[in-house]
Formats: sequence, structure tokens, C-alpha cells
Amino acid sequence: MTDQTKTKTKTKNSSEHIDTISVNDQPIKPQYEELDKFGASLVKSPAEVALVKKLDRWMMPILWLMYFLNFLDRNAIVNGKIDNMDKDLKLTGVQYNTCVSIFFVGYLVGQVPSNMLLNRIRPSWYMSGWMMAWAIVSTLMAVVKDYKGMLACRFILGITEAPFYPGGVYLISMFYTRKESATRMSVFYTGNLLASAFSGLIAAPVFSGMEGKHGLEGWRWLFIIQGAITVGVAVLAFFMLPNAPLQTRWLTQEERELAHSRIAFDTTEKKDKVSVWKGLREACTDYRMWVFALMQNLHLSANGFKNFLPTVVQTLGFNRTITLVLTCPPYLLSAFVSVAVSWSSGRFNERTWHITLSKTVAIVGFMIGTLTLNIGARYFAMVLFVGATYGVNNINLSWTASVLGQTDEKKAVAIAIANTLGNLSFVYTPYLWPDSSKPRFSMAMWASVGFSAGVIACAWALRFILMRDNRKIRAQNNEAINFYVY
Repeated sequence: MTDQTKTKTKTKNSSEHIDTISVNDQPIKPQYEELDKFGASLVKSPAEVALVKKLDRWMMPILWLMYFLNFLDRNAIVNGKIDNMDKDLKLTGVQYNTCVSIFFVGYLVGQVPSNMLLNRIRPSWYMSGWMMAWAIVSTLMAVVKDYKGMLACRFILGITEAPFYPGGVYLISMFYTRKESATRMSVFYTGNLLASAFSGLIAAPVFSGMEGKHGLEGWRWLFIIQGAITVGVAVLAFFMLPNAPLQTRWLTQEERELAHSRIAFDTTEKKDKVSVWKGLREACTDYRMWVFALMQNLHLSANGFKNFLPTVVQTLGFNRTITLVLTCPPYLLSAFVSVAVSWSSGRFNERTWHITLSKTVAIVGFMIGTLTLNIGARYFAMVLFVGATYGVNNINLSWTASVLGQTDEKKAVAIAIANTLGNLSFVYTPYLWPDSSKPRFSMAMWASVGFSAGVIACAWALRFILMRDNRKIRAQNNEAINFYVY
């Protein structure tokens, strides 16, 4: 960034705030007309509208496809159980549950250091390379013979998949403003939801059509086919993924400068670039990050059903094919609802009430799911808690990125820590869903009620914390226009 300079003013607490950015000595000034109460722009220039559309065409489709395959490969073990994978591998007791949870041990190890590296390595190289790695590991799971082999593969798969999701969230936060990012993250996250919805429909014909071919069970063919497709997409990702706003090859120079400057102007208390280690320290010493991390952990703890929904649907008493088909509608609904809720959150620049209402509906679903054995009511409960909960994930992570985005290094670490501690839930939540608790799964359902209530409490705590922080900003600078969103 040799041709770019910044003009800064110091606030009373000595933090550096970027007021103007100039490129080739030509200042780019923020448009202060028509701002909302948090300082977010209500009107975009034609150039900015065109830039956002270009980002939507180039970046979002490849990120979505990568996430779809990321979760499809991860979720193959869930559908494999429907095809008697656990019996073929002679899994006993909680060994299947351990194979599910060990993935998240590997997954948790790499996220924070990976996002720290992402600030220093081209994302197009870095993320596509890790995608190739997890594709190979996923394909090789087709040759495992026993519990130990599956356990080892799942652990390594977790390590190779770890860089992708926090890296994808970080990339979105680098290119989209506070009002835009939640919607894009929700579209991104539909890759997860639609993989969950269609994984059963994809698996069913593989199980029925490939069973016994070349002496392999249907679930082994599932690993082979999905892994091979992922290899091809990894190559495509190398050419389509962006790098930093000022380094993305498919943007013009003017578009790069605009992409960089508009995020700088949209960030509350924006500061200069720091070392990755200082970014780590700043994130860890900001107590708000730990509240966001707790909220993400409680949210994903309530989402522990995602690895067991086919098993829960199976308790309704239908055959294998119908069971796999019935897992689809709740996830399809959740995809639409999560985008709508996230769009509304961005449109009105509001977070707390959107989280509260979503989690309240999910709580009702969990309660119905365990209080009745009526087949129709139980399936309706599944539609409720699956459909209502996923929008919260996008709001929470985009909220984390905007509040803790003073530097790119701090933001990258904060996203990774929140997601890491959130996914820690998947190490222990599989043990809330033992087969012995069928058909009500009372322990898991009531635990999910408690987890969801905890998310609501965290959201309101953050609302009051950020209201206080905004008062401090006003007290330090009576001309301040950019404030934390809640």
C-alpha cells in the first residue's frame, strides 16, 4: 500500500481513528449525509452499488459452494450411519458419538492460528489449498476398516477443515459493511443448511445404486464421490477467491480503493494495522469478545441436533428413504428464514431483538419436541427449532466482526476465537443424544432450551455494554458519528 496514506485524529483515550483516506494524494472522504444513528450510510453511490454487485457475483458463489461441500463432506458420517456404517465398522457403545465429536477436537485446534496467518497469506492460495487437503482426507475415509481408522480420519478431517469457515467469515467482513455483512453471512451459511437438507437426498441414491459395486458398501461410495467433487472445486476456488481488498486481481484499481476505504469508514474506532501478535493480545484483552464467544458457544450447543437430526427423524417410525427425505424440509425452511432474519437485522441495523425472537421460537420447538410423542407434533417441533435458530449464527458473527474490528488482525482473531469456542460445543453435545434416550431425547431437548435462553441473556448483556460504550465515545468526541450497533 505504498501509494496510500491516511490522515488520523487522536481521541482523548489516544486511540487512532481514521477519518480520511487518500489514494495518490487524492482524498477519499466518507459521505456523511443520510447516516443512521450508528453512523452507517443509508445511501450508496452508483460506484459502490456496482462494487457490491460485483462482489456478490464473484466472491459469494465460490464461498457458498465451498461451504456446501465442506459440510457435505463433514456430514457424510451422519448419513453413513443410516446405511449401517456403524455396523460395518463394528462400532459399539458411544464409539460413533466419539467419531462425531473427535472431528471438532481437530477443528478447534487450527482456527485461531489459521486466521492469524490469513492476514499474511493470500486467501485464494491458503483456503483453496486447505480445501484440497480436506477433499483428499474425506475421500480416503472410504477405505477405513475399523473404529481406530475412522477416529483418526475424523480427527485429521477436522484439522484440514478448520481454516475454512472462520476464514470465509473474515473475508466477508473485509469486503462488506455492517449493514451488508449479516445478509451475506446468512447466504454463505445456507451452504451449510442446504448441505444438511440435501445430504440425505444425495446419499439415498448413492446407497441404493452403488451398494456392492466393486465390493464396496454404499456409504464408502458416498465418501469417494463427494471427495472427488471437492477436489475439482478446490482448483476453481484458487482462481475465484479474493485476497485483501487492495490485492484482489478481479477488481479494478478504483474498485480496490473503494472496497478498502468504505470498510475503514464503516468501522467504529478504526485503527492502523498492527502485528498479528498484537491483534491476538488486543482480542483476548477485550472482555466483549468473551461475551460474544459465550453467546456463540451457547448458540451452537443448542444446535447440537445437526449431527443427529436423521436419527431423531428416524424415531418417527418411517423407513430409511422416507427418513432421509424428511430431514430436508426443516433445513430448507431454515435457509429462507435465516436469510430473511439476517436481512432484516442489516436493514434495520438491529441485533438484540432479532436474536431474542429467533431463540424464543426455537425454545418452543425444543419443548414441544420432548413433551409429546404425537408424530405430527414432533415433526412440527423439528421444523420450528431447526427453522428458527440458524439466523442467529450469522447475526452473532457479523456483530462480533463489527464490534471487534478496530484492526484487521484483531477482527480475524476475534472471529476465530468466537467460532472456536462455539464449536467446542460439538465435542460434548453428541453425548446429550444417546440412542438410549429415544424417542424423546429429553436430556438434549431441555439442555437446548437452557442454551437458547443463555443466548438471549448474552445478547441483552451486550446491548447494555455497547450502549455504555457509545456514551463514552460521545463523551470523548462530541462530533463522533460512528457508534457500535446493538
